[in-house]
Amino acid sequence: MINISNLSFGYKKNSNIFSDLNIKLSAGNIYGLLGKNGAGKTTLLKIIIGLLFPQKGSCEVLGFTPRKREPEYLSKIYYIPEEIYSPNIKIQRYIDLVFPFYPKFDKKKFDSFLEELEIASNKKFTELSYGQKKRVYLAFGLASNCEILILDEPTNGLDIPTKRIFRKMLASSINENNIILISTHQVSDLQNLIDPVIILDDGKIVFQQGLSDIAQKISIQLQQTKPEGDQVLYYEKVAGGYTVLTENHLGNEDDINIELLFNAVISNNNKFTELVNAEVIDEKH
Repeated sequence: MINISNLSFGYKKNSNIFSDLNIKLSAGNIYGLLGKNGAGKTTLLKIIIGLLFPQKGSCEVLGFTPRKREPEYLSKIYYIPEEIYSPNIKIQRYIDLVFPFYPKFDKKKFDSFLEELEIASNKKFTELSYGQKKRVYLAFGLASNCEILILDEPTNGLDIPTKRIFRKMLASSINENNIILISTHQVSDLQNLIDPVIILDDGKIVFQQGLSDIAQKISIQLQQTKPEGDQVLYYEKVAGGYTVLTENHLGNEDDINIELLFNAVISNNNKFTELVNAEVIDEKH
């Protein structure tokens, strides 16, 4: 559904953020887009929705070229940026104005989400806090039933109870016909929902895999002493000792901590990179 091929982009003439970037995303997944500050996550999202244009290569989404901003394309994609603009009108008025642009918008679903998020539709946006405004847009985006939903730091500004509700709403909104793409630094907020994981580093996709594939390749242990030896792929100091990643020789599949995985991937450990990027061999065939 999203196919980016040999894409190059930079804000300055001789300084590229991306050079020959390639990525394919398919329906039925909640993708997590991770990267350090300045890695180009928001830039990539804006290219996908057609707010920025590739200088070389191509970006195709649902068979459309995003830069053309065709009305039919825009009706199939919904984007919630980290910094949101809110007009000085009531929520219900906003919905009445905007929902006709999204043919699959489900008003009952939206009202249900809004009630669960404890937001009254007769309120003006100017009467809401940042977090409350974020709730309204998240409810609308999920109720739009668009084929592509793009969220940039969706949990910023949400309190702990709202994050729990949002996770439930998000899980109920993915299906075999849509893609949810989330750019976030708050991976712990979405640990059990993001899968596959995409990691951007130095203008390249350095990692794109499902967590079950990674669990077949690496094993995670907690040990008290500092790990040593060639079998150690990566480790971090934690309370009570060290979290250690080693190659999985036993066939057990441990739960993968996404933050730990991210740190391991961008550590530039060649042995770890080679292992996690190797294809999984299905021994049943």
